Amino acid sequence: MTSGAPTPETVTLHVPFRVVKRGGRKEMQLPDGTTKSRRTDNTLVKALARAFRWKRMLESGEFATIAELAEREGIAPSYMTRILRLTLLAPDIVEAILDAKQGPEVTLAQMLEPFPSEWSSQFNQLERSDRTGCS
Repeated sequence: MTSGAPTPETVTLHVPFRVVKRGGRKEMQLPDGTTKSRRTDNTLVKALARAFRWKRMLESGEFATIAELAEREGIAPSYMTRILRLTLLAPDIVEAILDAKQGPEVTLAQMLEPFPSEWSSQFNQLERSDRTGCS
């Protein structure tokens, strides 16, 4: 636009997308070849932060057992144990989550499922779930 041209009252913008359901929630899916801005999964980031904080508290001797720490935090020991397993994730996976570079298939629910202890196997499992759309 030039400074002498009149400003239109209405601007219409067409964005091709479709709505798909994933895990009970709706998600916008853009056409192939377009990039979607990534949003940090705050639930997953919070769980990672708690896991590493709890691990430090246990390793420092501040708490002798998971049960003792879980009682102090007001959560079930079994849940704490599942969250603590996140400290066994490959560093590259943790970094991708913190940088919001993980795929949409990487959720807290999926990360709480059993995963291999070998880091390369963790990547393979994530790649399989990404291709199949399963979690």
